[in-house]
Amino acid sequence: MADEVLCEAANGVVTIQINRPDKRNALNGAVLRGLSEHFARLESDPTVRCIVVRGAGRAFCSGMDLDEMKAQQAQAADPESAAVKICQQIEGSRHPTIAVVQGDAYAGGCELALHCDLRLAADVARFCMPLARLGLVVPFPLGQKLVEIAGPAHTRQILLTGQPVSAARALEMGMVHQVVPLAELDALAASTARTIADNAPLSLSGMKQVIARAISARAQIPYDDLDELARRARKTGDAREGVRAMLEKRRPQFRGE
Repeated sequence: MADEVLCEAANGVVTIQINRPDKRNALNGAVLRGLSEHFARLESDPTVRCIVVRGAGRAFCSGMDLDEMKAQQAQAADPESAAVKICQQIEGSRHPTIAVVQGDAYAGGCELALHCDLRLAADVARFCMPLARLGLVVPFPLGQKLVEIAGPAHTRQILLTGQPVSAARALEMGMVHQVVPLAELDALAASTARTIADNAPLSLSGMKQVIARAISARAQIPYDDLDELARRARKTGDAREGVRAMLEKRRPQFRGE
């Protein structure tokens, strides 16, 4: 895990921080492994009452590391399956989770926040799923989560335009629970985490189980064909062009192939 993911505990509240501020906390293999290992370890820790997820620096998380994704495309590897797994692992944690979004939450970073139980955002934060600008298709479990939280109409806007939405707009869409000025975000996060942590731990775990059961029918939806669609999209020339264009900070030239 090295220093890519930091973990600190205090009075029942654990803070997990993605620590790649120079890369806008992009999700590379080390970060994904670190997040998975920390959540796996914390799952059996009886002293944990609440987990706070945040990013170092100005961005919450910019999504998948495009340099690593470019290399994986050349190797015909699947760069997104690990991101899907960690999002599902976070959502399935028995501990309440809070995403503290102080800046941009893009693509996998947006999904990382959506898979936490609560989302608190600074007024300068932006949420975005720019996959159409990269020639990619959202993995079904991640698209499903977006529909579950924001509804189909807002999901269409977010996915089809690929444009960012402000924290205020995200609040209107139901993507975040509270928005405050950046200077007040840490205090809000601390007070919210403390409120949750002071509640009965068995009650909290039980509440999460009730919610999970209420939405469990979604797991019965078959999506192997959609997984294949997403895999094919990742191997297209448009996907390679989209990643190259993003890295080179230019407009992509898509050809539909």
